[in-house]
Amino acid sequence: MTKGKLFIGFLLGIVTAALGCYIFVTGFTNYNFFDGIKILKSTGLLGKLITIGAILNLILFFTLLYFKKETIARGVVLATILLGIVTLFV
Repeated sequence: MTKGKLFIGFLLGIVTAALGCYIFVTGFTNYNFFDGIKILKSTGLLGKLITIGAILNLILFFTLLYFKKETIARGVVLATILLGIVTLFV
């Protein structure tokens, strides 16, 4: 059961970061999401976009801690660490 909750937290962390990226690209640029991703990738700023998107993971993490869902919060931290590693190589 613990591994399942950890996996749920991991998926929540990835989805939340993707949502943050979507909100940033559509809200702060003049492009739609897919064109914005292509442009940011060609300019070498895709890693920074992923980092900005992961800010929502912080809010999710503290919300899960408030509701005493520590195992799911660990999964969110795991997803954030993975996103950090991905930004090193993008």
